[in-house]
Amino acid sequence: MTEELEEYILAHIDLEPQELKEINRHAHAALAYGHMCSGHLQGRLLKMLAAITGAKRVLEIGTYVGYSALSLAEGLPEDGEVHTIEVDDELEELILSNLEKSSVGKKVTLHVGDALKIAPSLPANWDIIVIDANKRHYDEYYEMALPLLRKGGLILADNTLWDSKVVDPKAMREPQTAGILRFNDLVANDPRVERVILPLRDGLTLIRKI
Repeated sequence: MTEELEEYILAHIDLEPQELKEINRHAHAALAYGHMCSGHLQGRLLKMLAAITGAKRVLEIGTYVGYSALSLAEGLPEDGEVHTIEVDDELEELILSNLEKSSVGKKVTLHVGDALKIAPSLPANWDIIVIDANKRHYDEYYEMALPLLRKGGLILADNTLWDSKVVDPKAMREPQTAGILRFNDLVANDPRVERVILPLRDGLTLIRKI
């Protein structure tokens, strides 16, 4: 993906809402890992997936600054809800501020803590579950999430190509790369689901429960 091609794509898809553009800009300017923010293209895809699946209930594991949660919320009906879980309590104030400023922020509920403990305590039967947290635990998040997902529902797993490290022998022993590799192998061989990997940004895997 060249810079010119990316600019062309962004010029030919739906506009990025101003409130999300400001969240993205602030993340890149003020946070050490601003690139973790979903951004324009992935945000518009998340909104569309929420809309075309008719989702009303979304669970997100890994909030960061709230960009993806708000993108998903855009695609939900007025009575839709996104529950998002963030382990880093130092981000809580920023996330809540971003939600408060957004026109769809009222659809989003933030939980701070360990997703492996919080998610099973919430009402199940989710339409979409997003996994975008600690790569070392992707397989654990997946095994927890699948029983909580309705039949026909989607799991969206981000960063599943991990900057191409999944095909770099030198990187395969790194803990986060190893975690992504375990997850990808687990999903690839799971008869409970259908799956496809999109080479979007850092890799986005769509997993449908059958």
